[in-house]
Amino acid sequence: MLLEVCVNSAVSAIEAQKGGADRVELCENLHDGGTTPSCGSISCARKHLSIGLFVMIRPRGGDFLYSKDEFEIMKEDIRVAKELGADGVAFGILLPDGGIDVPRMKELVCLAKPMAITCHRAFDMTLDPFNAMEKLIGLRVDRILTSGQQKTASEGTELIRELIIRAQNRIIIMPGCGVKEHNIVSLASQTGATEAHIHLDKREPSRMKFRQSSVNMGAPDQNEFECIITDWEKIRNIRKTIDY
Repeated sequence: MLLEVCVNSAVSAIEAQKGGADRVELCENLHDGGTTPSCGSISCARKHLSIGLFVMIRPRGGDFLYSKDEFEIMKEDIRVAKELGADGVAFGILLPDGGIDVPRMKELVCLAKPMAITCHRAFDMTLDPFNAMEKLIGLRVDRILTSGQQKTASEGTELIRELIIRAQNRIIIMPGCGVKEHNIVSLASQTGATEAHIHLDKREPSRMKFRQSSVNMGAPDQNEFECIITDWEKIRNIRKTIDY
């Protein structure tokens, strides 16, 4: 099984490679579901990775109905990702009625090729997943990342399996969200999936000696003196599990 790891930084991407990932999806702001990483992050990751590097193209958190300006940002971010050597990009645009925005998706697909293209979990917010899949196949999208329109891929197993059956190898269906060491093998067995998208991290304490306790840079409950990084050992354990 191909293992794609969702990472929040170039440093995490390097850790994912260390753990045995086949590919990373580089993002920022994972607390918002992931947004487009900086040029510096993409460049640094590309410099240090020998595995596949996919870049999230998402200008903000929230829904997937984008303004004209947001669409222009997405186009420019795709150009930059291509110039910096990304192997693929992940994006998705919806219409107000929950359908795939075919004209604008087509424009992004044409701009992104020959990079590989993933429709990310915007797919999970569509009204009719089977219709959405057919539209994405027609657009020459390479894969769909999905939790089966449920909170986790384990809960969405039935839909994921049906999508894979109906896809008939015309598009890759990649389960993601809540995929862990304890369920990845059964998920693959129950659905027939050949790729999986995982996110496994750990918290590392800050190296700061002086710690200002009266100021918060983020949310009030956020710990300013720790950072979240991909846990390469957990990745390695999953790698061993699926290769066993």
